[in-house]
Amino acid sequence: MSISVDCRMIDSSGIGAYLRGCLPYFLETRHNFLLIGDGRRLSEFADRANVDILDCPLKPFSVTETFFPPTRLYKAINKTNLYYSPYFNVPGRIGVPVYTTIHDIIFPDMPELCSRAGLAARMWFYRRAFSLSKTLFTVSRFSKSRIEHYLGDSKPVIVTYSAAPVPVRHDLRLPDEKQRLGTPKEPYILFVGNIKKHKGLSCLLEAFSRIRGARLNYKLIVAGEKNNFRTSERATADKYASNSDGVLFTGLVSGIELEILFRNAALLVQPSLYEGFGLPPLEALLRGVPALISDIEVFKEIYGEYGVTYFRAGSSDSLEEKLLELLGSGMPPRVELSDDLRSKYTFEKTALEIMRNFD
Repeated sequence: MSISVDCRMIDSSGIGAYLRGCLPYFLETRHNFLLIGDGRRLSEFADRANVDILDCPLKPFSVTETFFPPTRLYKAINKTNLYYSPYFNVPGRIGVPVYTTIHDIIFPDMPELCSRAGLAARMWFYRRAFSLSKTLFTVSRFSKSRIEHYLGDSKPVIVTYSAAPVPVRHDLRLPDEKQRLGTPKEPYILFVGNIKKHKGLSCLLEAFSRIRGARLNYKLIVAGEKNNFRTSERATADKYASNSDGVLFTGLVSGIELEILFRNAALLVQPSLYEGFGLPPLEALLRGVPALISDIEVFKEIYGEYGVTYFRAGSSDSLEEKLLELLGSGMPPRVELSDDLRSKYTFEKTALEIMRNFD
């Protein structure tokens, strides 16, 4: 079987990490693959006998992609047996079976994240992907339920959980990177993620500002771009950052820098209001770092067996209480996961489940 895979988003955000994790397991199968995307980024796969690469700078969700795709793109895809996209963008004029992964359907659930026009456009793309796809995949039972709520249940929606990259080995020493990053010597709380409203960072900043200092001698490191805030959220972040030396915004960090941050954190806090899966708690737990997370439905599904601590989503009072409970008497103990929990979510399982459902 010959399979086209849209790789244009590889290494960009959570979608790219998901694809990066699955792709090696796809390529280990006996099938042939057409990888579509930036030829330079995909060059590491070029020497594989079962891989062809189609260099394609076309922007996902663009008018050109949707209505006027280049002839060489759809002709190349239509020579394969099927097309897989790790997101809900599908180029026009595809004549082979389409399979897509919709990670979440956040925008109709949280319409405040975009304008009315933006919501209408996103729903059009969701519906289009659903209509064009033979089978859809998603990353949690929660996301499956929301997809079926908004798009219907006339198509199979298969849960293929996400996973975390394998941690860098623990004996690796990175003094230069650590010094450049400016990781504090004192213990710190870590937040990792895109700084957007549904991530709940404002709730964390508010809770932290009330207990920093006399009641809690920890710093807060925010691994994400402050520039990604909307205007009102950026003002909130600037307020807390300027009034305390306890908040450090790192901006974008490399994979190795993020490894350092995870490895040395006292606690990972994930105050999300909405997620399709939510990877940072898993990344922390795999490194022995305890996690304090909001009690949203999907986190209870994903992390119910992991011994995490929950607080009431959106409540800075509840978050403050749990921070003091976990950190008020000193560093919390490290997490020791069983082998079963370490292997519960893996990209190998995810990739093979996707491949099993390709017809």
